[in-house]
Amino acid sequence: MAAQTKGPEALPAWRALDAHYRDMAGRHLRELFARDRKRAQRYTVSACGIRLDYSRQRVQRKTIDLLVRLARQAGVESLRERMFAGEHINTTEDRAVLHVALRAARRDRFRDGEQD
Repeated sequence: MAAQTKGPEALPAWRALDAHYRDMAGRHLRELFARDRKRAQRYTVSACGIRLDYSRQRVQRKTIDLLVRLARQAGVESLRERMFAGEHINTTEDRAVLHVALRAARRDRFRDGEQD
């Protein structure tokens, strides 16, 4: 799906996520931990020496599914591919985003998103 011209709040996934947020807002973390004894393990990830524990947030599997659906409806996957291709996706400055250049080898050169 192409990137949206309207903000993400116009997407069906946004409305579903907003409804889920309202449902989760009244839940206490004690309840979430009581229902899922492996919650700390389930919502903790580690990579490259960094540990991210989001078990103490009002997150459930449904929350993650809704966030993924929102990203897909908003065209994040397409924008990621266009970013790596060096396309002009920065509409406010009418140029490529050079995030990939930050992770490139020192010898690599970039010119407005196009690798030399």
